[in-house]
Amino acid sequence: MKLTLLFGVLALSLSLVSCGGSSASDEAISGNGSSNSTKSSTSTLSTSSVSSSSIASSDAQSSALPLSSSFALSSSISSAISSTSMANSSEGNSNNHFVAVHLRSEINRVQPMTGIVFWSDNLSALTALGNNVQLEFSYLRYRDVVTTLGTYNWNLVDQKLVQAAARGRQMIFRFRDTYPGVTASSIPNNLPSTISKVEGKNTFIPDWSSTELQAFLLDFFTRFAERYDNDPRLAFIQLGFGSYAEYHLYDGNPTLGQNFPGKPFQTTFLNHVASLFSLTPWSISIDAASPDYSPFSSSTTLKNLAFGLFDDSFMHENHSRNDSEYNRASWIFFGANRYQQSPAGGEFSYYTDYDQAHVLDPDGAHNKSFEAFARQYHITYMIGNDQFNYQPQARIKTAAMATGYAFRVSSLESNGKTVRLSIRNEGIAPLYYDAYPTINNQRATQSLKGLLPDSTRDIEITLDEHNPQDIELTIESDRLVPGQIIQFNADL
Repeated sequence: MKLTLLFGVLALSLSLVSCGGSSASDEAISGNGSSNSTKSSTSTLSTSSVSSSSIASSDAQSSALPLSSSFALSSSISSAISSTSMANSSEGNSNNHFVAVHLRSEINRVQPMTGIVFWSDNLSALTALGNNVQLEFSYLRYRDVVTTLGTYNWNLVDQKLVQAAARGRQMIFRFRDTYPGVTASSIPNNLPSTISKVEGKNTFIPDWSSTELQAFLLDFFTRFAERYDNDPRLAFIQLGFGSYAEYHLYDGNPTLGQNFPGKPFQTTFLNHVASLFSLTPWSISIDAASPDYSPFSSSTTLKNLAFGLFDDSFMHENHSRNDSEYNRASWIFFGANRYQQSPAGGEFSYYTDYDQAHVLDPDGAHNKSFEAFARQYHITYMIGNDQFNYQPQARIKTAAMATGYAFRVSSLESNGKTVRLSIRNEGIAPLYYDAYPTINNQRATQSLKGLLPDSTRDIEITLDEHNPQDIELTIESDRLVPGQIIQFNADL
């Protein structure tokens, strides 16, 4: 039977040639964001298959990958032989007859929730850079929401989220209590505070001995999480105490329990926040590694909480010169594999103007490129608000695309009822939200969330009966805003 069917296929193929029939060819596909979908990246697919009476092949001619008629005939014959063998091995059961599906797709833009981050009020850079920026950043004071205890007004938070989403981006918020040189209050009225020198400047500092202040902070984040934990306009939040919420009070004579939270309250606060955010990743500064400020060095339980890290002096001159260097030692303290469950980010160093001006040079500011640093720390995002002043748009885009995740479809096949595919993460960090491979609007039950770099996930989607030539592959996520797409590479 195998020989009879094979000769039938060969005869039919030769008949097609002699009759001037169209040749089969791979269909060139681009995942370049031209899809109308706001939730996914779409690629059209083609496949070659055979039955005992016909050969199914793509009639589309690819401008990206032109094939000669003889090559196309060879491909059809090869596919026919392979498919015939598969059909015989399944004893005629078409549901076991999987055929390879051809797919071409390319990641050509910065992926959602990754990249170089700009402040939300840097409108000139945000407008010029367009979708080369996927994240916006803003500090928030607690009194931006609560000026009188018990009365919450989320208008400013909502406004920032609305504006970022309208520009096709998500927000990163950082709540801070102290900003060197700022004497205006950051907390609700009638809570105790002081004005003290920090970094040589008069600065507002809350009085952390106040149990009322502590209770307010716990209530604040309870309400924030209830309102925003499942909001697709919010990518990440950054938390902490002290200057810039970075876990320090340089030159401020820190006294735990007075001008800086005591370790018992920090422990309560961190456990509380961990219990609140089940969807939105939260992060703290690498400076929290210091036993002078935080309780982490004496609590393995706290270190095991699922929080990310941010480093706000990233790539300064001595950064990571050895394992005992301050920044490097702080990253190591929290664990080299923390990125596997929570994002790593930060901000380019402001130690010197030279750092800012040259941090995205090909060799970085100090003979090590951003790409090399990003790989080392599995960076998902990096605040670079001044980079538009120093670097061309193309360089900012290239640097942004070197962060986070990058998916590749490494195999794709269908039997007309079930689609099987394998997806590999070619990036340097996981995606921290659920995203589902989707065929013809049917989502897989398996998510790509947490797929580690250089790892592959095998996925199977059962559909209504379909022609393998007419399936459409996308990657969908409910955490995207209009205009965002998750792309993928493919060369099948």
